Amino acid sequence: MYNYHFRSSPTRINRDFPNEMESLRSQSIKIFKTALFQVDAFQAVLENLSLKGNILRIKTGSDSLKEWDLSRFKKIQVLGAGKSAAPMAAAAEVILKDRLGDGLIITKYGHGGRLSKIKIIEAGHPLPDQAGCRGTRQIVTRLQASGSGDLILFLTSGGCSALFTSPPPSISLKEKQKTISLLLKAGAPIQDLNTVRKHLSLVKGGRSARFAYPATVINLVLSDVIGDPLDIIGSGPFFPDSSSFQNALDVLWKYRLIKKVPTAISAFLKRGVRGLFEDTPQPGEICFKKVTHRIIANNRIALDAAAQTARKLGFKTFILSSQIQGEARELAKFYGALARERVQPHTLSKNPVCLLAGGEPTVTVTGPGKGGRNTELALATAIELNGLGKISFLSAGTDGTDGPTDAAGAVVDGRTCTRAFHKGIAPEDHLQNNDSYSFFKKAGGLLMTGPTGTNVMDLHILLVR
Repeated sequence: MYNYHFRSSPTRINRDFPNEMESLRSQSIKIFKTALFQVDAFQAVLENLSLKGNILRIKTGSDSLKEWDLSRFKKIQVLGAGKSAAPMAAAAEVILKDRLGDGLIITKYGHGGRLSKIKIIEAGHPLPDQAGCRGTRQIVTRLQASGSGDLILFLTSGGCSALFTSPPPSISLKEKQKTISLLLKAGAPIQDLNTVRKHLSLVKGGRSARFAYPATVINLVLSDVIGDPLDIIGSGPFFPDSSSFQNALDVLWKYRLIKKVPTAISAFLKRGVRGLFEDTPQPGEICFKKVTHRIIANNRIALDAAAQTARKLGFKTFILSSQIQGEARELAKFYGALARERVQPHTLSKNPVCLLAGGEPTVTVTGPGKGGRNTELALATAIELNGLGKISFLSAGTDGTDGPTDAAGAVVDGRTCTRAFHKGIAPEDHLQNNDSYSFFKKAGGLLMTGPTGTNVMDLHILLVR
């Protein structure tokens, strides 16, 4: 059975807080944890996939089902990639039991577990590595060997784009790593990033559907992308691609990277534009005829659960949006403005207020420091909140990993910067150097969860008493 790190290791937070703020911070963490449990990948699979006799059923809507008679299939296997692949696969084993032949999934280092029939390979994220390439080759071999009598349950979750990786022969892994790294540092949103990834891959952008056809494919998806676009989540390995080689090339021009990426990358994309390489499969191709997709969890579900908990705690609660994006530092100004508005005497109400939002901001990296989008947003917001009382702000990734750090994010309040100053720590300097993780490690406020078993973007929780 899968070993849940998050369930066995309680959320921890480095603290040095006045007692008056302890309640708000604790409540924000409670709201966050409740949201995580509602989008738990293991439970999400159990709630959307079921087996009764020979009939495998998947929810296709609130009141609709699609069914497959398993007696018609010679072999059933589970494949997939992503940070939540292990708990999803564990649930698949529980549902399919002895009907499952075997399987293979790729997940991020530290996000694995113990499964009975399904092999787990751990690999690099957000930059692909050789372990991911080896695992992808094994999955492709299984897809190519499948036939019309086979059923493939594919599990897609955030991180699939990096973990499920197979660059074309003319591009080395090192060249692809450098390209992805440049896009990440430039603050490219996931839509642009995955447009490039799809056109530097043999398995993304619907190409995996070509390998699998004529097998039947059920693709269960945890969405980590704003708006839940199936062609972007995990770079859409089984979904028709709406982008082209020209679009990928345009992304490099957009971020002024065309002369910074390796020559092999730009040359490959330009040859693709000229039609020298087959582009990703488009809607209507026969390879998609036997593929069924189901999104089983997303950011909105997490926000709804967070709102329910906040209301039980006595907060007047508002969900601002599940589609927050943009530069983290600019977003901090927005949250700061909301907070200042709420603490004005003429806007104060008898009930404390909780403002919730979700999405995936970006960070343009210009400094040498360490941090992720959530700790950067939290630090920038702390600067905006400086001096305000009875207020807290939490920003955290639902997967438990914020960028290249071991933190999920951070929690701040109106005295975070003041406490830092008293310790000789300069918030503005750390922000300028993109060194938010180091700031919170010294000043206190890191939110540490470990791998959570899910991945539906970020949650932002602003509490005002």
